Amino acid sequence: MSINPNVAVVASLLGETSRSTMLSSLMDGRFHTASELAFMSAITPQTASFHLSKLVEGNLINVEKHGRHRYYQLANKEVAHLIETFLAISPPPEVRSLKQSNQVKLLQEARTCYDHLAGKLGVALTNSMLNANYLKKEDRVFIVTLKGEQFFTDFGIDLTELKRKRRSFSHACLDWSERHYHLGGALGNGLLTHFFELNWIVHVPSIRAVKVTDRGREGFKQIFNINM
Repeated sequence: MSINPNVAVVASLLGETSRSTMLSSLMDGRFHTASELAFMSAITPQTASFHLSKLVEGNLINVEKHGRHRYYQLANKEVAHLIETFLAISPPPEVRSLKQSNQVKLLQEARTCYDHLAGKLGVALTNSMLNANYLKKEDRVFIVTLKGEQFFTDFGIDLTELKRKRRSFSHACLDWSERHYHLGGALGNGLLTHFFELNWIVHVPSIRAVKVTDRGREGFKQIFNINM
């Protein structure tokens, strides 16, 4: 009899296509209804409800009931990290339509990785901050330099408040589409939230991609020297 945790239980939950698709969709960090997740996974709401109950039982997602509706979200950042790791080692999807091709391109350009920025934009942003000496990388962690502390303060990021959060502050997260690291943790989340507040980026409906606005293109160019 094994004395180790039963990895096979989690693997079996991830091994079903509809469930893995719904989990990937929930990587946008937001709550979604069963109907929304059914649409994203191209299955019926009844089938989606069956799979979602399995994921809740397996502690991979949480559910909240508000009125007649149930809203689902990933259980925690550890589950998000697990899914992102699987995505990084999984083969690319087989593109079968123009719509799917466009969605894949949008995800590769810019997307949310649970609660921080990923894709080409996320990696470019991280590299920009490394090149400007706002950050330096040590193993799997990004360290904020003295120059970086001043930059983030001027940019409107409260580092003291972010450090109070009970989570990783600035870990290096492997980007599944770029195969390079982007900034995760509380600092990555703080930047993502600030970009939304500045209207530099907006959510793309139905998928976890984000779109850079005209204001965002100007901002990323001026502040981070990133051409969009």
